[in-house]
Formats: sequence, C-alpha cells, structure tokens
Amino acid sequence: MKRNIVIAAVTAAALIGGGTATALATTGDDEGSARQAATTQLSNDDDRDDRDDRDDRDDDAEKKVSADVTASEAIASALKHTPGTAVSAELDDGDDEDNGDKVVWNVDVLSGDNVWHSVSVDPVSGKVLGSHTDDEDDTARVRAALKGSSVTAGQAAKAAAGKGVVTSVDLEDDGRNKSWEAETRTSGGTEQDWKIDLTSPKVTPDRSDAQDDDTDDDTDGQD
Repeated sequence: MKRNIVIAAVTAAALIGGGTATALATTGDDEGSARQAATTQLSNDDDRDDRDDRDDRDDDAEKKVSADVTASEAIASALKHTPGTAVSAELDDGDDEDNGDKVVWNVDVLSGDNVWHSVSVDPVSGKVLGSHTDDEDDTARVRAALKGSSVTAGQAAKAAAGKGVVTSVDLEDDGRNKSWEAETRTSGGTEQDWKIDLTSPKVTPDRSDAQDDDTDDDTDGQD
C-alpha cells in the first residue's frame, strides 16, 4: 500500500509538471523510487536552463555580428560629430546602463582640448544617437602612446576586418609594446583577439590572453 501511495504521488507530480517527472520503478525501495523521480525532474530543469543559457549566448553572438555599420564606419561617424582622436570603439550588446537593451557602437574620442567624449552610434544607420563627456585620468598616457603613430583606430579596425567582424578596437597603452587591440567574431561565434601595429597596419594574433591562461593553469596546478 505504501508503495502504491508513493507511485501515485510521483505520477501526480508528473502531470502537474508537464510530464517531466516519471516513476521509473514499481518494485524495490519506495524511497529510492521517489528520489529517482525527483532527480529526473531536477535533471530536466537543468537541461532547460542550459538550453536557455545557450540561446542567450547565441542571441548575443547574433547581435554582435549583425551590425550593418562596421567599426571603422562607426568611428568615422563619431569623429564627424565630435572631432578629435578615436581611442576605442565597442559594439555594445545591450547590457550598457546608458543604452539599456539597445545595441550601439560606443566610441571614445579624445578631443583637442583633452576632453573625453563617449559617442553612441546606431549600428544600422550609422547616425550618432548621442554623446556625453567622461572623466578620465589617462590622457597623458594616451597622448604619449600615440605620439609618432601613423595608424588610427579606424585604420586598425579596417585592417582587423580581414580576420572577421570587428566588435571592438582599443588602444593598448600599457607596457613596452604599444598597439591597437581588436576583437573579431565569426558568424559561428568564435572570438579572436588581434594586435595592430601603431606604425603599420600589420595584424598579428594577440598571444597575451593565451599566455595568461597558461599561467593561471600552472598556478592552479601548484595549489
């Protein structure tokens, strides 16, 4: 009788939950059958969560690569609106507080009077949606890094476009080897980081991330 009650309870749970829980055994330990049915429910819930996470990542990847306006075009539009030196451009996927859920290009421009401007550019039309000033404390370092350079952020973005859809370009002004850094994404969602020389539009793979990962792995192995 006790076993029949457990099976009936599990069957009722399956009906309520849309059939995700199933009584897999009618013999043996009553508690084991109940645990197995509950485990099946949790496993199915986890599978749905995993699928939802994958769908979210696929949506983000699609938004990243579906922009009609390229990084170099967004930079050109931003500079037409706010003259100066473009220091970075990033295709924001809708998580930015200033833009809400809207996908936009965010271009950082350092004007001639050393004022930083963040310019938002529509990724479909290329029109400037708005701009605001930012407080930055690395103006001198950026000016020093760009001294003597002949490759602009727009030119770096164009050079990296041969490797995939450019989703960001930024000035690397730390360390000895100054360069532009760009991130590309393929239609399949594969990301790759690149370095572009400041004096020639030469594009090389960025090995620093891989080296950092190797260092982290070695450190973890020593713990």
